[in-house]
Amino acid sequence: MPLYIRDDEVDALATKLQRETKASSKTEAVRTALLHELERNRARKPLRERIAVLQAQAAALGPFDPNFDMKAFMDEMWEE
Repeated sequence: MPLYIRDDEVDALATKLQRETKASSKTEAVRTALLHELERNRARKPLRERIAVLQAQAAALGPFDPNFDMKAFMDEMWEE
């Protein structure tokens, strides 16, 4: 779905950002700016909350198997 910039000030800011960052297009400049802003927002979350999300994802994978042999697994994967 296309993004149309109807505000002259926002369009001017996108053009300025494109020039300053030497982006190939205004679209690329806006994409980069949005990605940076999303990353900045994520970084604002307290470390405890970010770790909790990762711990929940790890727990969803299931318990660790102490009998799992990683070397045997990798050898089997690379076997021809």
